Amino acid sequence: MTAILADPVELRRRGFEALVASLGWVNAVRFLQQYETSRLNYTAEREHFLPNWDAETLVRKAREKKH
Repeated sequence: MTAILADPVELRRRGFEALVASLGWVNAVRFLQQYETSRLNYTAEREHFLPNWDAETLVRKAREKKH
């Protein structure tokens, strides 16, 4: 069993080393980029670009696109 690392810097270092060992340098960086925090607020912004459809309308529109 591995000991709990109290130092966050050491945890990040060893974690990144493990990612690089498993995925390679480029894929390790690509993996981490998926979790980068964003300054954008999707919850607030989605009101501007998503239609206000109920579930029935959404299903109907999806079926129309399928054909």
